[in-house]
Amino acid sequence: MDTARSKKNEKTFIGNSRCWFNDARKGSDRPKTIFPKVYLPSKPSNVQFSYLPDFMKGLYTIVLLLLSNVFMTFAWYGHLKFQHLKFFQKTGLFGLILVSWLIAFMEYCLMVPANRLGYRENGGPFTLVQLKVIQEVITLLVFTVFTLVLFKNEVLKWNHFVGFVFLILAVYFIRK
Repeated sequence: MDTARSKKNEKTFIGNSRCWFNDARKGSDRPKTIFPKVYLPSKPSNVQFSYLPDFMKGLYTIVLLLLSNVFMTFAWYGHLKFQHLKFFQKTGLFGLILVSWLIAFMEYCLMVPANRLGYRENGGPFTLVQLKVIQEVITLLVFTVFTLVLFKNEVLKWNHFVGFVFLILAVYFIRK
């Protein structure tokens, strides 16, 4: 190998790291950088869920979204129902926020895998828009059940049902 080519490809390492920069004094045509070269597969999540058929990926995605929305609804509205309990009376607003964050953490522990599993770019059956619309419909259904079961003073009217029908139609048309 000639000396001109070896100088051109020469890398100077910094300490023990894999980061390198090309020394401009040695005639390198590459820009100086201290960032490591990272080679990622084009679809890193395909490896995790490649064993599942599309139907099962879609089903698991919807089940995980459903469970995450149960946690989300309790995180957002549970303190309104259970405010008569001594624990909630003593904690104050900061304590309620902290409890809601802890519950919301469980929501994220289910929501993130659901979105990764269901997203088409990761090998799932849904586009990003489809995931969002499905999540909104599930949120509305969970909230409706939560409201009717725990807050018995709320009444559903005909306009609520019309709105639900339009949301379900939105899922249908987004899926096309």
